[in-house]
Amino acid sequence: MTDDCTTVAKLRGLVAEFVAARQWECYHDPKNLSMSIAIEAAELMEHFQWVRSEELDQVLQDGDRRAQIVDELADVACYVIALTNVLGVDLSSALAEKVRKNALKYPAEKFQGRYFKPAD
Repeated sequence: MTDDCTTVAKLRGLVAEFVAARQWECYHDPKNLSMSIAIEAAELMEHFQWVRSEELDQVLQDGDRRAQIVDELADVACYVIALTNVLGVDLSSALAEKVRKNALKYPAEKFQGRYFKPAD
């Protein structure tokens, strides 16, 4: 299963099947899932806490550490997908709409190479 050949629908089904097989639906409400996203995101951030920017390449080349980072990233994604299942949100449409809004908010010609709003 790779990004090149896996649809969001397939991932949603994979997560839904996993949850259903364990009868966890009663725990998967929007509050619990949103909290789980935040918790897993914090666990992901822990891998980068106190790491200086110039040390990132070394951290990411450490096989064990990279595997732990990938696991935490997958946990975040799993909970995001579980939340889309519970809320009935079409993730692809939501993401495309958010990118459209951000393109209006941060036009490329004004934000090229910068993250802050330039002085007018």
